[in-house]
Amino acid sequence: MILVGFTMSTASDDNWVIHSTGGPVLATAVHAGHAMREELRPYLEADEAELRREEDPLTDIWASAAPDHFLCRTSRFEVDLNRSRDMALATNPEHTWGKRIWRESPPQAMIERSLAQHDRFYGLMSDWIKSLITTHGKILLLDIHSYNHRRDGEYAPPASSSSNPDIDLGLTELNHDRYGSLIDVFSEALAQVPCQGRRPDVRGNVRYPDGGHWPEWVFAEFGDDVCTVTLEYKKFYMDEWTGHAYLPVVEDLRSGLAHAIEAATRELRQCR
Repeated sequence: MILVGFTMSTASDDNWVIHSTGGPVLATAVHAGHAMREELRPYLEADEAELRREEDPLTDIWASAAPDHFLCRTSRFEVDLNRSRDMALATNPEHTWGKRIWRESPPQAMIERSLAQHDRFYGLMSDWIKSLITTHGKILLLDIHSYNHRRDGEYAPPASSSSNPDIDLGLTELNHDRYGSLIDVFSEALAQVPCQGRRPDVRGNVRYPDGGHWPEWVFAEFGDDVCTVTLEYKKFYMDEWTGHAYLPVVEDLRSGLAHAIEAATRELRQCR
């Protein structure tokens, strides 16, 4: 764990990067990681490639564009910080998109060690967000993920771009009356920076009806004091079957997000 400008008690084995400069924009990449405790590996059914395909690689690079950021290096299959506590280590394939991740359920003591990380995360974020709200009155939280668009196989055509934008913004966990102008500014700025010579396709609420447990929790806890936007980047920045990344695309997308954060920070001050 790396801790900058912020004091929070957390276990030494939490595989997190925490960077705090005082806001008012906080970004999280809770599914970026691939690391897993060795004690859990004998219980896995899925191989490395299958795990990586369902994780959100490189989203931590984009989250680090925000002045305050939380980057999780731990696999979502060790502990999923975007799920409720009781679902944070799911062993039933019904809860993992029909995929058999676990050969058998790990012992309860191991599961409890994962759930303790979940508890520490929400304790950390509660204190962090309260501190930022105290300083600024309101903040922008960016919840950064990625999604697959080649589910039919390595050599099959990708899913239609009509229902799979380059960046899908989840805009369900915020007060639109208060933050509508901010969302407009952020969305437009995100699309302004070209990605390998073309304007990225940025749309809102196309693929997902909600933002997951983490943004839902933020809205339930802090209401109108936080404008939470979930960014789902289509994996056109990599080959989701081989895991190979297209670094120029990754870099362009980070530049676009940095530009959008700068524009949104100015607009946030105007939101009442």
